[in-house]
Amino acid sequence: MKMKHIAAAVITTAAFTLLAGTASAHVTVWPKATTTGAYEKYTVRVPVEKEVNTTKVKVEFPAGMKVSTVKPLTGWNYEFEKDSEGVNKAVTWTAAAGGGIKPHEFVEFEFVGANPQEAGEGTLVFKAYQTYADNTVVEWAGAPDSDNPASVTSLTQAAAGDDHHGGTGGGTEEHSHEEEAATDAGTTDTNNTWPIVLSGAALLVSLISLFRKR
Repeated sequence: MKMKHIAAAVITTAAFTLLAGTASAHVTVWPKATTTGAYEKYTVRVPVEKEVNTTKVKVEFPAGMKVSTVKPLTGWNYEFEKDSEGVNKAVTWTAAAGGGIKPHEFVEFEFVGANPQEAGEGTLVFKAYQTYADNTVVEWAGAPDSDNPASVTSLTQAAAGDDHHGGTGGGTEEHSHEEEAATDAGTTDTNNTWPIVLSGAALLVSLISLFRKR
């Protein structure tokens, strides 16, 4: 009986670990790691945590990032917000009348950004503001350990000699970099499954060890 209780405890703990990543209803920006000067396709994943539609999503760009390209999404309009120098500092997606993200659903918005040339503190912080049909706003702009954390992507210095042709100024080079970024982003979901696979393997090893000792 003791061994059965231990096994049950192990299974319960593993289940919570495996589900932790999927239980979050936070607004997140992917990928979670990038390099300086790179053209990166960023994906803003917006789940709905209330029983009313999400009708507007605003994302602020990190300091030093240049963004001028957004992927259109049916049923949504977008508008850039500029700073005093005319540089895009945020983008807001607004759902068409009567539309939006329904409860228990999520939508992914995409844009291409030219990363800062210097790593600075080593992070890119994306503050997001999620507006619901009842006019309530959830501010995903807090510290990592807060209830409403901003999404953070790690930023490392690119290797010497790497040429990312900074900025998103258009032309053939821009499209080439966008295609590379899209390819890299396509592997994000696959890479994100590794923690789950490893957790499952650890669970299996633990159970085999427990029952061998019976």
